[in-house]
Amino acid sequence: EAQLVESGGGLVQPGGSLRLSCAASGFAFSNSAMRWVRQAPGEGLESVSSIDSGGGRTHYADSVKGRFTISRDNAKSTLYLQLNSLKTEDTAMYYCAKGWLGGPRGQGTQVTVSS
Repeated sequence: EAQLVESGGGLVQPGGSLRLSCAASGFAFSNSAMRWVRQAPGEGLESVSSIDSGGGRTHYADSVKGRFTISRDNAKSTLYLQLNSLKTEDTAMYYCAKGWLGGPRGQGTQVTVSS
């Protein structure tokens, strides 16, 4: 059974940075595309970024392009999301998820951007 555990969220001021991590287990991480999604209060799930199994192909939502960077370490079965130049509208629960669409996701890590 796939397990995904996110960490690294917190409270940060606008313009600040955070690095999210997602520890994966229970499936062949190195063979799986992965993605980050987020959900702001009162909003639906938004796809933030995705990455192929080898890490060579990435995609970003227009709202985060140029500010967020997705990466992975297959040897550690860990997915990352570097968040730079954070804005108040980035405030959300961030989840990692297995695959390009659907698939299981973790319990999430809260990112709050506020002065």
